[in-house]
Amino acid sequence: MSMQVTHAVWLNDTAVCSIDHLVEVSGLSLDDISNLVEDGVIAPADASNPGAGFHSVHVLTVRQARRLRDDFELDRNGIALALTLLRRIESLEQALHMAQSGHGFVLPVAGDLIGKD
Repeated sequence: MSMQVTHAVWLNDTAVCSIDHLVEVSGLSLDDISNLVEDGVIAPADASNPGAGFHSVHVLTVRQARRLRDDFELDRNGIALALTLLRRIESLEQALHMAQSGHGFVLPVAGDLIGKD
């Protein structure tokens, strides 16, 4: 009888991972990840210390970036634009859901999305 061990990790804004981990799990190069940072798609966990790592929630973003690049042959700018628009859609859907459920909501401003997941 063989035993399989499963390891689960919460992808959130408290756990931090290295840029090397993002490269490993995404299939993107270090340059590709750096481009995402430069374009404001992802941001280091500590803006004053970029070497400190990234929130683990960015694992989802970099994987999505790789799929967009590979599936649609997007360049750096196309990836940044697509991810920004997808985040904006998600934010608007959440606001709509809040409005429909009877809770008050504040419509997010597009600038609030830069560098956040």
